[in-house]
Amino acid sequence: MKASDIMTTDVITVAADGSVRDAAETLLKKRIGGAPVVDAQGRLVGVVSEGDLFRRAETGTEHERSWWLKLLMGHEELATEYVKEHSRKIADVMSRKVITATPDTPVSEIAEMLESSRIKRVPIVKDGKLVGIVSRANLLHALASLRSEIPARPAADSELREAIMKRLADEPWSRAALINVTVAGGVADVWGIVDSAPEKQAIRVAIETMPGVKAVKDNLIVRPILSGT
Repeated sequence: MKASDIMTTDVITVAADGSVRDAAETLLKKRIGGAPVVDAQGRLVGVVSEGDLFRRAETGTEHERSWWLKLLMGHEELATEYVKEHSRKIADVMSRKVITATPDTPVSEIAEMLESSRIKRVPIVKDGKLVGIVSRANLLHALASLRSEIPARPAADSELREAIMKRLADEPWSRAALINVTVAGGVADVWGIVDSAPEKQAIRVAIETMPGVKAVKDNLIVRPILSGT
């Protein structure tokens, strides 16, 4: 699955030459937390969010710095902050460093962008122009719309057991040598010793998501933690 499969194409945008007030009204009216900023040719030039409009002189929410903190911050940082809090132009307050993706970017990569950068949306750009946007909500919609498909089960339980053991052996958190699995009629019984409850849970998930497994009977034992004497 790639960005073009889940992205919103009817993107709500803000004009780069628009006013801060216009941007605030757009976010409120559309009930969104942020929007891409585009120029007259539709090229993406930035992003404006609630955070960019949070500290404003008009509402008396600009930063009040003590004299010693102003000395530590320096003129450049203070000047940048002043522009952000006083300018009436979107181009002055928007964030110019924008994380983007293309229509062919895998959804897994976009999920990584959202998580690692702690952002809520990724603009999708093609040839410099904004063509869509993928938000966290788009990812949830994609998950909710997936239909449960029953894959074909391996010809024999022995083949299914072999596939399960291989999956466990390939996982870095699993000590497959201490685990044994038997399969009868697609029902997997798992036995062995694990070091923790999360490992026990992960083994169950790894087995029950294997194509062909109908159910998992978890007989794993968590190794007790021995206190020092």
